[in-house]
Amino acid sequence: MRLALIGGLSLLLFLIAGGYAAWRVFYRPNVAAFPEAPAYLYIRTGTGFAAVQDSLTKHQLLQEPATFAWVAKQQNYPAQVKAGRYRLEPNLGNLDLVRMLAAGLQDTIQFELKPFHYLDRLPRQVSRQLETDSFKLELLLGDNTGLRRRYQLDTCTIRTLFIPGKYQLLWNTDAATFLDTIAANHRRFWTAARRAQADSLKLTPVQVSVLASIVQRETAQLTDKPLIAAVYLNRLRNGQPLQADPTLLWPLHGLGTRKRVLNVDKKVDSPYNTYRHKGLPPGPITTPLPSSLNAVLRPAHNKNLFFCARPDGSGFSDFAETYAEHKLNARRYHRRLDSLGIKR
Repeated sequence: MRLALIGGLSLLLFLIAGGYAAWRVFYRPNVAAFPEAPAYLYIRTGTGFAAVQDSLTKHQLLQEPATFAWVAKQQNYPAQVKAGRYRLEPNLGNLDLVRMLAAGLQDTIQFELKPFHYLDRLPRQVSRQLETDSFKLELLLGDNTGLRRRYQLDTCTIRTLFIPGKYQLLWNTDAATFLDTIAANHRRFWTAARRAQADSLKLTPVQVSVLASIVQRETAQLTDKPLIAAVYLNRLRNGQPLQADPTLLWPLHGLGTRKRVLNVDKKVDSPYNTYRHKGLPPGPITTPLPSSLNAVLRPAHNKNLFFCARPDGSGFSDFAETYAEHKLNARRYHRRLDSLGIKR
């Protein structure tokens, strides 16, 4: 009887020990705690299990890498590795971690698309935040036939597709999916109401974007944007050239670096030169923010044909209906530039 009792207790202790060992390997939290910020595991496209193990070990993301490796192999994870950016919570045990990775349950990234002037800057901006192949993105953006078929745009107008802002994207988003996500946001922006507003101005959405890009390069002041949009719309209605200084700087790659436009700049041989060519340029000179697009769609109502930056450096402009008024405003502004020694 006593031997049976001892045997029973031994078996019970064995089962408890075995159960604890199993719990420890499968369920005990194994992710290292990082008090400053959440830990992330980045798995690049095409990566195998060995590289996943190396990354976990190199960045000290696990307390016991060996137990994770054992559970991963038991669950056949090496054959199910999925690329992505995975948030590792400190309470995750090996089994839950393996299941999360095998299912590809990754966090999205809040990708911030900032305004850009030139198309070749975009792939670099994207690759700094996402795994997206910048070379493949360049190829897609340079494919006129593909752009026309997929988005009804070309290499000159494709920049109108991009509306700066924040996008929820997977870190391993490929180039084609990235562009499709941008296009979906563009469609959401261009509601029936906004298209009707563009129609009332006798402009297409692309033309609205082109004009909005000029407005944006003229001012960052929200209250001035509808006023500047009105000036350019008044000139278009009158058949006058836009004579927008930023359109001179765009082909010279001077946007953001030059503070003064010279008469020699007005002679630049470019379809973007709105001093030499009437109407809108063939494409935008930057990617306009929603506030710039809305300023064109809802411009101020006035007869102003001219504007000039105020000499106080506030970023606001002085507006005028006549050239005589404008010359006075411009003279004050140029005197200010001279006093600051700004020649270019």
